[in-house]
Amino acid sequence: MESDYEWEKEVEMFEKTKGGVKGLVDCGITEVPRFFISPSSSSSSEPRGVKVEIPVIDFQGMERGGDRRREIINDIRKASQTWGFFQIVNHGVPMSVMEAILEGTRRFHEQPKEAKMDLYSSDGRRDVRFYTINGNLKREDVASWRDAFACTFMDGIVSPHLIPSVCRNEISDYMKYMNNLRDLVSELLSEALGLTKDELEKMHCMKSEYLTCLYYPPSPEPDKTFGTVQHSDPTTLTILIQDHSGGLQINHDGDWVDVPPISGALIANIGDLLQIISNDKFKSVEHRVVARSRGTRVSAACFFYPGAEQMVKAYGPIKELVSQEKPAVYREVSYIEYVTHYQKRSVRAAQYSALPNFRL
Repeated sequence: MESDYEWEKEVEMFEKTKGGVKGLVDCGITEVPRFFISPSSSSSSEPRGVKVEIPVIDFQGMERGGDRRREIINDIRKASQTWGFFQIVNHGVPMSVMEAILEGTRRFHEQPKEAKMDLYSSDGRRDVRFYTINGNLKREDVASWRDAFACTFMDGIVSPHLIPSVCRNEISDYMKYMNNLRDLVSELLSEALGLTKDELEKMHCMKSEYLTCLYYPPSPEPDKTFGTVQHSDPTTLTILIQDHSGGLQINHDGDWVDVPPISGALIANIGDLLQIISNDKFKSVEHRVVARSRGTRVSAACFFYPGAEQMVKAYGPIKELVSQEKPAVYREVSYIEYVTHYQKRSVRAAQYSALPNFRL
């Protein structure tokens, strides 16, 4: 990178437009600003070796309990240990609600810039905001080629009037189902760890939600940037809905594997905090979204993390998962401390997770 490159000025000028990535595309740019350029030579990568597919888990028959529930728990255990990602079908969220959140996401982002500018902010303390850069972008970071509209539901609550009317009902309806699904998946994950079904619920490690509605415009240089740069999630659990266009990839055994869209499916992935709590039994894996030269992609990710009173609580490996044969892998850490370290990681230095900072 040239020594005279005014990095801070370019970022500042971009932020002042309050138009996001879509604003750049609408202006007809032909080159991406340099703070979006990835150190990788290409954002597209085919899995090497044997073609593999991430697990798809069918919740059909869950209500019967017994052998069927145990079968689903076993599938979740294997997927969480081996992949850290799995797709869920027959999860109880109506197709109409899923389609509505994607349409609401598209409708918000495709408004005129003037309708969104007042919400534009990189300040994560705001409960409802529109942004491209989350927090302070450091020189060692790479910005993602996408825009986000986010709502923070601390302890499950956000004032509805703060959410724009263009997507308010869609978000409200979707979050009701997300909370119900969170409660169910929390039970299943607890049992998959060999614990009582209320173990994770009692820890309040998924009491708050952060919904981010993502919009990926086409890139004039898709080989130089990523829709979402490589990362792991610092939270406990993520549930994602994606449209039919694809682009999501996970890092599995060193290979980048596509996560193909499945009609009616939701994607669950283990977060860093759950890897700590499970004492490495469950995996939080790195993932990314590749950029594209044509068309747009929309998705909505719901991140679950501790409640307000638990932000400073020390989380460590659950004692039932620690033994002489399997000692604790991590020291105790609060969610606030973990996220602080996570935000200091350097993408350009290939630091995609903060987990190594807390290993014993």
